[in-house]
Amino acid sequence: MIEEKINWPEYELLDSGNFEKLERFGKYILIRPEPQALWPKQLNANEWQSLAHGRFERDNTKKSHRDSTNENGGWQFYKPMPKQWEISYAPLGLKLKLSCTSFGHLGVFVEQISNWHFIDEQIKRIGNRPKVLNLFAYTGAASIVAANAGADVTHLDAVKNVVTWANENKQLSNAPDIRWLVEDALKYVKRQANKGAIFQGIIIDPPAYGRGPTGEKWILEENLNELVQYCAAISDPKNSFVLLNLYSMGLSGTIGCNLIKAHYKKEATWGECIVPGKNGFDLPLCTWVRG
Repeated sequence: MIEEKINWPEYELLDSGNFEKLERFGKYILIRPEPQALWPKQLNANEWQSLAHGRFERDNTKKSHRDSTNENGGWQFYKPMPKQWEISYAPLGLKLKLSCTSFGHLGVFVEQISNWHFIDEQIKRIGNRPKVLNLFAYTGAASIVAANAGADVTHLDAVKNVVTWANENKQLSNAPDIRWLVEDALKYVKRQANKGAIFQGIIIDPPAYGRGPTGEKWILEENLNELVQYCAAISDPKNSFVLLNLYSMGLSGTIGCNLIKAHYKKEATWGECIVPGKNGFDLPLCTWVRG
């Protein structure tokens, strides 16, 4: 296993513990649920509240932090802050809009920085404008990185509002054109396999649970094997890369490596994206698999 810690001046994990995290995004400090923060907080409750601009609380904090199906909760704000603001990641030309959404997300997963650099490196290695497919692509940071690196990018997500958000980020970042799709990921890769389509890069970033645009049900443990199978079928066998993120708690990276080995017929490596804590307590938020 490889551990990769992110470094982003516009983001800081100030403290974590008791199933919460205290984070700074640009000028604003927010408290959000974190099911993996099993340890005690290092700062006391008064310190957390005095620092924070707002707090998101939901009824069940045991869901994956990527699961947007549980919206039982809301924001409480302690200090004035805008409905939306922007942060940048200059090394990869990213400028992203953030907003306090109704399900606790802000529009970016900062732990993905090391994966963004992997995507950038692979596209430049392959060269000649490779075709890259980004599945469950959310607000588009990975798509923008891929486009900036020279790829012909197809960005797919099941939620229309999220794809609109991704397009706003693309424009903020002055990135090249990206193909936007509101589509069910599994249906799309099956259709592309039947057409004989070929991609040089596929990014698979699924939630633990989700719904397609017409109600299709996604359950990671039940559907991931079939999805990777079809992704392999549309991947260039001679020169391609695959990136798989596993956010579901309890899923080992070895599982992802086995899926890549079974369907892509090649070895993969896995590791963790870790957010370093200012208090000395690092937070592992994503298991990645790269092949």
